[in-house]
Amino acid sequence: MSSRAATPHAKHKAEGKLLELEDAHAAILGGVQPLPDVETLEIGATLKRVLAEPLVSTIDVPDFDNSAMDGYALRSADLAGGATMELKVAQYIRAGGPHRPLQPGTAARIFTGAPLPEGADAVIMQEECERKGDSVHLQRVVRAGEHVRPRAHDIARGAPVLPAGHRMRPQDVAVAAATGTTHLRVRRRPRVAVFSTGNELALPPQALGAGQRYTANNHLLAALAQGAGAGVTDAGIVPDDLDATCDTLEHLARDHDLLLSSGGASVGDEDHVHRALGRVGEVGLWRISVRPGKPLIFGRIGANPFVGLPGNPVSVFVTFLLLVRPLILALQGATSLDTPKLEVSAGFDWPEPGARREFARVRVETGNEGGMVARLYPDQSSDILSSIVWADGLVEIPAGVTLVEGDRVGYLPFAGLLD
Repeated sequence: MSSRAATPHAKHKAEGKLLELEDAHAAILGGVQPLPDVETLEIGATLKRVLAEPLVSTIDVPDFDNSAMDGYALRSADLAGGATMELKVAQYIRAGGPHRPLQPGTAARIFTGAPLPEGADAVIMQEECERKGDSVHLQRVVRAGEHVRPRAHDIARGAPVLPAGHRMRPQDVAVAAATGTTHLRVRRRPRVAVFSTGNELALPPQALGAGQRYTANNHLLAALAQGAGAGVTDAGIVPDDLDATCDTLEHLARDHDLLLSSGGASVGDEDHVHRALGRVGEVGLWRISVRPGKPLIFGRIGANPFVGLPGNPVSVFVTFLLLVRPLILALQGATSLDTPKLEVSAGFDWPEPGARREFARVRVETGNEGGMVARLYPDQSSDILSSIVWADGLVEIPAGVTLVEGDRVGYLPFAGLLD
């Protein structure tokens, strides 16, 4: 198995002027402003929502010194020089229970999370003690601070906890609760409209006519947009007609923050999306140097962004993850828009260099030597919807590059792109 790095190879004949992915990313996100509307939600309803304001703690967490162990709280000065290793047990402190100041020469039976009594400065684990009636014998000298969680050990009053622009995760909901927070201010969900174009398309339960097929793209786009935090309107299927496409764009732009279409984005006689956008709005970019997903259109209708995605479902899926998901997050004011790329070993050969950057569907497994190895789905055609069900991520193969098994490749896990 080779371990050499991927090496450039002669490029195919150029396919015309195509925009590089980074340039498309910059063009789509460059003019985006977060939606101004803000709402207040109970913290349990904020999962995957984006904070409009920072969360600052109004309390210390914890707001008292407490024990990190089940054991005995004591005054370390009582053990100075090993003068005594036996202390009278003067009180019993449960978590959340009452307590009183600890007198010199005494110890308190204490449990994890229970408040440290005034005067105590250390805790010894119960495993290092031997109880003898109303006294406890210590097996070693204990230093001040041992097994004590001091006040504000986790979070101090006035400390920043979560910044504005942060997208809430389960652990963020938990830390908000720990600071006593009940409600958070978050950005409004973007209103996103999705539709597909094509006379050959139908949606269940409509009966299929001659030459028709069911499209998955409406449901795919709706689910992807919802996963990114949007509220979605499914506008159905628009026929292959320029006037109908123009009317749909104008109508949907009145009540939505972002419009997404699939199909009709190429150069055929029945591909009307590019022309319709030019008529009712403005085209910002068209065609990107990636595979799958070249015929992508971006523009605006008034102030509202529009993205016309390709018609094949894998192309829709890939281009959404690469370009539309960051756009939806940016509309919510999110400050983290991209998923970090990992590096894995190619478990396949890629003998033919492509003219465009390729995002290939893979499943990552543990190799014989313990490293992560990407296995390639055998059919990389952009109409094979089942391939993205099988896969757990994409590997990025630059244009003009060949690979042999064992080369290192960039890997984008779906787990990060679909959270």
